[in-house]
This record gives sequence, C-alpha cells and structure tokens, in this order.
Amino acid sequence: MATVKPIPDGYPQVTPYLCVDGASAAIEFYGQVFGATERMRMPEYPDRGIRGPKTIGGTPVTMSVYVEDVDSVFARAVQAGATALRPVEDQFYGDRTGQFEDPFGHRWSVASHVEDVSPDELAKRAEAMGG
Repeated sequence: MATVKPIPDGYPQVTPYLCVDGASAAIEFYGQVFGATERMRMPEYPDRGIRGPKTIGGTPVTMSVYVEDVDSVFARAVQAGATALRPVEDQFYGDRTGQFEDPFGHRWSVASHVEDVSPDELAKRAEAMGG
C-alpha cells in the first residue's frame, strides 16, 4: 500500500485562502506583484460565512511574505493599485520590510532578509529602541 504524505509536495504548512469579490482581478494583481499562479478558484459563498475583507469592513490579518527584492515588489504593488501602509525600511532585526493593503482589502507585509543579526546584537538593538 502506498504511503500518503501528510504534507503534499509543493504545499507549505500554512496556506491562506484569500476571499475576494472579483477573483479574476485579484489573481491578476497577485500574479503581477508576487509572480503567483492560480492553483484553485471557488466562488464566494456569503450564505456560508465566506466573505472578503471589504464585505466585513476590513481585516485583522496581515500576511507576511519573504521576497527576493522587497523594494521592487512593494513598488509593483503600489503601481498595481495597492495602498502603502508602511514604507519599505531596514529593520533592527535584519529585514527590510514594508506593508501595503491590496485593492481587495488584504494586508501584506513584504520583506527581504538583508542582514544576519546575532541574538546578542539583536538584544542590544532592541534595548536601544526602548524594547
């Protein structure tokens, strides 16, 4: 009998399902910004409690994604209609990050790791920031 893998090849352990009104436009946006490809599409079912963030007044969730070049991804997102929430900046913990809300109401934190910071140095930097 064949063994079935509990986590299929090609799937991360966490997979967000993004609900939007206007899936075609959203898929085009995510392809343009992140290079994403469509794996599956299902219609929105408001009668089952499945709604996009705009239909419920926003989202409490921010998705964090590491990318090769945070500056270009952020610029593409804004150019494609996203709203910049936090500009791209170097962070004390070694990442360069920015945050935007896409045209469909989902929030994204995009980052590129730019510096390896030792635990001791991280503690010093956090202390200097008042953390």
